[in-house]
Amino acid sequence: MITDEIREELFKLQDLKYRDFQVKLIPGMDSDHMIGVRTPDLRRLAKQMSGRADISEFLNDLPHTFFEEDQLHAFIVSGMKDYDECMNRLEIFLPYVDNWATCDQMSPKIFRKHKAELLVHIRVWIRSTKVYTLRFGVSMLMQHFLDEDFDRIYPEMVAHVRSDEYYVRMMIAWYFATAIAKQYDEAITYLEHQSLDTWTHNKTIQKAVESFRVTPEHKAYLKTLRIR
Repeated sequence: MITDEIREELFKLQDLKYRDFQVKLIPGMDSDHMIGVRTPDLRRLAKQMSGRADISEFLNDLPHTFFEEDQLHAFIVSGMKDYDECMNRLEIFLPYVDNWATCDQMSPKIFRKHKAELLVHIRVWIRSTKVYTLRFGVSMLMQHFLDEDFDRIYPEMVAHVRSDEYYVRMMIAWYFATAIAKQYDEAITYLEHQSLDTWTHNKTIQKAVESFRVTPEHKAYLKTLRIR
């Protein structure tokens, strides 16, 4: 089966020192479920395998056993050129995503050409009770709807998300820090009105102040908005 073939290839690329380093970066992960393969190698293998006629066997073999299999899955989906196929595969896979790395590295290029259809799914994802489905929804708003497709309703959608989960709150802070850089006049009002919970509010300011895309003047003002 192709899953066995892929696993064999992954172990050929194994770097145990890298595994021991990487496993510390992903809470809840243990070395029994991580092989230790560097991202460039995973991306190359994903390109190699994505053209296989039997790749659907691997994509259907869920849940995967190893972190790198999830990563490979994410990269294969991200490279799909047919929007409907990509979205269908993504919707099947999302419930199995259980860590920030797989969530954040999954970014289908085809979404750039299908913003209206993507937005329908985002509205569902950001209401999900699954941590990484929700995080993914906010990340897609951040990646695709803070530039020419921006609308003031999008930060409002994010501001209404409430979660005690660290990785959701961190993504919300990341979203608003990026919005501060790209859509300052709209984004700053959410801090001025204290529309976010205190932790997310202060983390947004921290990330914005650390960003090279935010002006010194804006950084100075942001510091005055910290909640003590």
